[in-house]
Amino acid sequence: MEIEFLTDDLPQKLVDLLKEKGLKVATAESLTGGLVSERITSVAGVSEVFECGVCSYSNRIKHEVLGVPSEVLEKYTEYSAETAVEMAKGIRCISGADIGISTTGMAGPTGSDVGLVYIGISTEKNTFAKELHLSEGLPDEREKIRFLSSSYALYYALKEIEN
Repeated sequence: MEIEFLTDDLPQKLVDLLKEKGLKVATAESLTGGLVSERITSVAGVSEVFECGVCSYSNRIKHEVLGVPSEVLEKYTEYSAETAVEMAKGIRCISGADIGISTTGMAGPTGSDVGLVYIGISTEKNTFAKELHLSEGLPDEREKIRFLSSSYALYYALKEIEN
């Protein structure tokens, strides 16, 4: 993994590439609570490429708004690659965007899987999820996990568009 994904200009790079390619993006976020959308929309001129963002903390919203099948939520839970994929596909479908980005996982501070994160990316050609383990076992890492998750989401979206 290139270290560039941690740079502050990652949102700008993503927006510039989306504009260059004439593409639009939408987000479906759980553990990041809108942080991916916030970082993208902090870029001037983003209205050309950003369709919408859905903060879907509850399984009801994941199912009723994003179309995540209840069977997926029951079998794999909301903290899974399968759910991340369905969230990314769902937001792309309801928004009409060219790329859907999703985040789900456990930011903590409690739980057995704190730092387990799934990033979903969906385009017409490719849909996948990446599993990340971002906890270092330190107290108060919730915000760090959320920020790193948003950075990885932007990074994977950028890399998918570049290919």
